[in-house]
Amino acid sequence: MIDNLSLAITHALMLLAAWLLLKRPDLDAESPAPRHWRARGRGATPPPPQDLPPGA
Repeated sequence: MIDNLSLAITHALMLLAAWLLLKRPDLDAESPAPRHWRARGRGATPPPPQDLPPGA
């Protein structure tokens, strides 16, 4: 009996978590990621600029 109760409670909590995540208003938003998220993939400092050859 307790095994079934613990399974039911955990599954109900996972269902509630999935339901709340699916109802988030920003789930359907197509806006770009915040700046601090975009900078995460490149490292802390931006790469140095490329030097152009003379006459370019």
